[in-house]
Amino acid sequence: MGKPRLNLRLRPDLLRKLEEATRRPGLTKNAVIEQALDEYFEPAIRYGLEERLLRRLDDFEVRQGEIERDVATSLEALGQFILYWLTRTDPIPAGEREIAHALGQKRFDHFIAQVARKLIDGDGLAKKIIDADETSGSPL
Repeated sequence: MGKPRLNLRLRPDLLRKLEEATRRPGLTKNAVIEQALDEYFEPAIRYGLEERLLRRLDDFEVRQGEIERDVATSLEALGQFILYWLTRTDPIPAGEREIAHALGQKRFDHFIAQVARKLIDGDGLAKKIIDADETSGSPL
């Protein structure tokens, strides 16, 4: 047996929206109205999507907080290093600057390699700080 027939009266603006929506191939007025009625009578269909979106937004918010914490930690560590370096490092005499520059470049290359290794291993300073914070219970 086929589906029972139903006549509807719609406001002109709703009818216009329905006709615009069903101009796409494969979408009928009947399918749009049935889906709307399904969502009306079974709100779990609609709320399931909303809840998934809200959960995902919450996850984004948590991750954003973690990113902000990591950036603040990195900035503070960099600031402390620069302050220490500027207050403790003696100026290099003019005759030794080329040698110091070459040694500095070698040390910098080693430093970058170490940072890359720590990031790849996931065993870096940020993890140690987070682990120490979690065990001490103190906020950053």
